[in-house]
Amino acid sequence: MQEIANEAGINKALLHYYYRSKQLLFEAVFKKVFMLLAPEITIILSEDCTIEEKIRKFTHSYINFVIKHPFLPNFIIHEINRNPKFIQQLLKDNMYPKIGGFKKQVEQEIGKGHIKPIRAEQLFINIIALNAFPFVAAPLIKGVLQIPEKDFKQIMEDRKTQVADFIINAIKI
Repeated sequence: MQEIANEAGINKALLHYYYRSKQLLFEAVFKKVFMLLAPEITIILSEDCTIEEKIRKFTHSYINFVIKHPFLPNFIIHEINRNPKFIQQLLKDNMYPKIGGFKKQVEQEIGKGHIKPIRAEQLFINIIALNAFPFVAAPLIKGVLQIPEKDFKQIMEDRKTQVADFIINAIKI
């Protein structure tokens, strides 16, 4: 808490006044950070556009966001594992992106013969995984590929198209 107060330029007592515990402070920070991305994902998933466009927009938006906030994927995963009850509370507070419309659209596209049969949940997991994993595993990837930070950033920029193309080609008929 002292380090946080120092970084914010306030005294520790003031920090404790507003946030009675480290957990409450964390929850406030997590919600604020999570809410930077969640509404954008919800908008993309509910837009009136093709599945391909949604995949491209999601990938572009997510990677842009994480490039600007590279600490976020590890932070979120760590906290989800550390405090699953807090994440369940986020669900109750309706803070997660809504995928109902996306699921319906995937089913319709399958029914029309435009995409291969796939559960919308699996498609959504694939989209999240292919976008999030490189950031979560960045130190491992940089080490195995033996690349410096600037090259890693370029690879992540390239993924905006590469991941979208990969997923779209995987579901196209």
